Amino acid sequence: MTQTYRSYCPIACSLDLMGDRWTLLIIRDMMFLKKQRFEEFLESPEGISTNILASRLKSLEEMGLVEKQPYSSHSRRMSYHLTDLGKSLRPVLKSMMVWGLRHIPETAVPEREE
Repeated sequence: MTQTYRSYCPIACSLDLMGDRWTLLIIRDMMFLKKQRFEEFLESPEGISTNILASRLKSLEEMGLVEKQPYSSHSRRMSYHLTDLGKSLRPVLKSMMVWGLRHIPETAVPEREE
């Protein structure tokens, strides 16, 4: 995937890759809520549509942040897993979580569904 950037600023470049309203939430779901399947991502309270989810998962795979694997004999059923590069975003997401909890009233860490 060839990417053009607005500038050489590392913040701007990072936002060019992951600055939409869904990408980091999908990574959050994988990292902290252990979601792996398309249907599981659709259950998140933010309400992502199927076409946006499919597009973002494809982009995440192209960026090398996520890899997919079939999880049944049906060729279209995939599970998604963070790569080491994707896992390296943990401190970024944790910092955002801490900041939000500290500065945005009524925020809470979602509980993992068992």
